[in-house]
Amino acid sequence: MDLPSEIIERLEAGNARFVADEVESPRRDRERRKDLTQGQAPAAIVLSCADSRVAPELVFDVGLGELFVVRVAGNIANTSTVASIEYAVAHLGASLIVVMGHESCGAVAAAIAGGDGGYNLNHLLTHITPALAASGDDAVDAVVKKNAELTAAELAARSKIIGSAVAEGRLSVVPAFYEIGSGKVTFS
Repeated sequence: MDLPSEIIERLEAGNARFVADEVESPRRDRERRKDLTQGQAPAAIVLSCADSRVAPELVFDVGLGELFVVRVAGNIANTSTVASIEYAVAHLGASLIVVMGHESCGAVAAAIAGGDGGYNLNHLLTHITPALAASGDDAVDAVVKKNAELTAAELAARSKIIGSAVAEGRLSVVPAFYEIGSGKVTFS
């Protein structure tokens, strides 16, 4: 099992290639697809926004089977996203969770604006309001960063599977911020 610091270094290297427009698009061929029919063993889990501009596999220039990606507007930790992450921790052996927020997040902007978006959207946005309160700022990107930080902490607190793996040193959870304009990901 790779150490979380080694996985972050690989993700940063892939992101540097992405930012420099020098992507390798590794391990995305017929042979890799065939290898993956036997199973998966992603090194990292990424909880990111469902925003069409945020595609972790591209942003980190990784191949098929390298990331277990869970996407939902606002990169929130709801029951379904936490359960998906628990599956990857318990059954796939991932040793790193990255909670990646992004520049100009529409879900965060909606939480800041308030109003009634209907039952489902209102429910989703309630997961973001703690970050709005804790950030001390109503700038979208400040709240996005706080939301990623709080969600990373919440994963271990809300899940026995994730919390135990963190306590045992088998798993690290880190927040990150993706700048859409530059393509750069910064880990906190």
